[in-house]
Amino acid sequence: MSLFWIVIRQLAELEAMATSKKLITREEWEKKLNDVKIRKEDMNRLVMNFLVTEGYVDAAEKFRMESGTEPDIDLATITDRMAVKKAVQSGNVEDAIEKVNDLNPEILDTNPQLFFHLQQQRLIELIRKGKVEEALEFAQEELAPRGEENQSFLEELERTVALLAFEDVSNCPVGELLDISQRLKTASEVNAAILTSQSHEKDPKLPSLLKMLIWAQNQLDEKAAYPRINDLSTATLEDPTV
Repeated sequence: MSLFWIVIRQLAELEAMATSKKLITREEWEKKLNDVKIRKEDMNRLVMNFLVTEGYVDAAEKFRMESGTEPDIDLATITDRMAVKKAVQSGNVEDAIEKVNDLNPEILDTNPQLFFHLQQQRLIELIRKGKVEEALEFAQEELAPRGEENQSFLEELERTVALLAFEDVSNCPVGELLDISQRLKTASEVNAAILTSQSHEKDPKLPSLLKMLIWAQNQLDEKAAYPRINDLSTATLEDPTV
């Protein structure tokens, strides 16, 4: 991200200057941007990293053919990983667990927290379907023993079982467990674990670079007025305000 390095460099230059803000014109800023050389290969790898990590297998394959950028992971494994993620997002947790074990049994064997969260999601899905007796039995047999060994697991179990005490979950203090966001949270955790097992980074580089850009701009704001990016989706430079 060339602009990120521009901001960092400008920030360092301004450290030794007076406390009054310096005005950097659009012309000056764009000249600095143009002076930074970013290799196309590096940009392509950044794009491929995002597509692979987020699971856009079709886009990754098309990008590989068009750019000649080879992914650092077998694209076939992305399809399997996305099938697991989709199963969790759909509430088919048992199917997701089976698919994870087919990929690599050690993922769940070596990650008790992930396995507990998947079992917790199974319990949530039983409660969602109104299967009260089955939910209580599952909680007693599968989750309670793990809660006895881990205090944080026990607290999460108690929060989940509390759903059964409310007829109207909209007024339940733990009603968010039934939101789609809870499924997405569990699915993301599984996705990250699979990526780690494949010696791949669990998070794409691009969002991290954008966060670093935001941080750098915030730091520079205290020392200068400059063409800032406020909309990351368009990366449009806005004229400095004084």
